Amino acid sequence: MTILLKSATIVDSESKYHLKKCDILIEKGIISKIAATITAQKNMQVINRDNLHVSRGWFDSGVCFGEPGFEERENIENGLKTAALSGFTTLALNTNTYPVPDNKGAIRFIKSIAHNHGVRLLPNGCLSQRAEGEALAELFDMQGEGALSFYDYKKPIANPNLLKIALQYTQSFNGLVQSYPCERDIAPKGMVNEHLSATLLGLKGIPSLAESLQVARDLYILEYTGGRLHIPTISTKESVELIKQAKKKGLQVTCSVSINNLTLTDKVLESFDTNHKLLPPLRTLQDIKALKKGLKEGTIDMVTSDHNPMDIEHKKIEFDHAKYGSIGLESCFGALQKATDLETAIQALTKQAVFNISQSSITPGEKACITLFDPSVEWVFEKEHIISTSKNAALLSQPLTGKAYGIINNNQVLLHE
Repeated sequence: MTILLKSATIVDSESKYHLKKCDILIEKGIISKIAATITAQKNMQVINRDNLHVSRGWFDSGVCFGEPGFEERENIENGLKTAALSGFTTLALNTNTYPVPDNKGAIRFIKSIAHNHGVRLLPNGCLSQRAEGEALAELFDMQGEGALSFYDYKKPIANPNLLKIALQYTQSFNGLVQSYPCERDIAPKGMVNEHLSATLLGLKGIPSLAESLQVARDLYILEYTGGRLHIPTISTKESVELIKQAKKKGLQVTCSVSINNLTLTDKVLESFDTNHKLLPPLRTLQDIKALKKGLKEGTIDMVTSDHNPMDIEHKKIEFDHAKYGSIGLESCFGALQKATDLETAIQALTKQAVFNISQSSITPGEKACITLFDPSVEWVFEKEHIISTSKNAALLSQPLTGKAYGIINNNQVLLHE
């Protein structure tokens, strides 16, 4: 397959063509030529879109698809299609399935479903057996089968000794441990941010203390053990400061932020819309400002869509009983562009190196793993834009800036028509 991208502005800080408008020729999945003008031939698939920009393929460090076990929410096939049309070439799949992937057979099964797709699906394995937080799962075996990291999805590691042993053990094979930042005993029945909004609405709160306590504990353990720790979806200004200081000490810690926590405050809860019932909970404007600053400075390594499809039976009910979660792939880039500048947004979506995933630069001779997008189109995210099976979108009706056209990866072209 021969593909010609016409008049594409390249956004890749490690390429000599960074911020230059060029034609890009791709032959058999490899970038063969980049020049100011390349003449189209008969056998070429020519792609010419309004305000076309290209970058390295985007990476989402935490998505859920439901399969196996919750296929009514989303299956892997439709999830990968959603990701491709939202601009993502690589995904880390969370352990939010039934049964949970706590052995190498489960990792092999998930990888086999997504084999040869344009989107690369890399499953996380559970840190503990059955994700119960008591005994370590088969970490070494799962990594050998292709597990990206080890994470009991949004279940805090209550036992500090389990985290200590995990960080020590995974050093022998350069494994990555994830620890969800919440001390549940501080807010056992909390649902939303403990703040004025929660009090006015009569909802039990989760204080920011619950997050910063867990982050501080995990960083102390990391300082003692060494190893690699990733803290997913931080949401408070205190967490940003704690991680900033830990990085200054030279600890191997990374973190992500959910696009929802970067764009929405807890004020949206006044509508009692269960799509805004999220973990971590939506926080305050002061937290958002600190998160944006942390992202710009590099304290926060990446942004995740935190894509978690949930069927209507678990969302169109009383707020107290609704499940947590929102879809986010389709709206992630547009919301991120609204929250920060283009180069910061692309950096936050292409930090695969944190997970030791190899990346291709937009340079002749490199593999074509490319996202195509328009960074300046203004639009409002509505139901007709949802590709996911489930429709639980926290960012519904939000004005967004920037939209993905699709991807070119694995010698496949997956674009919006």
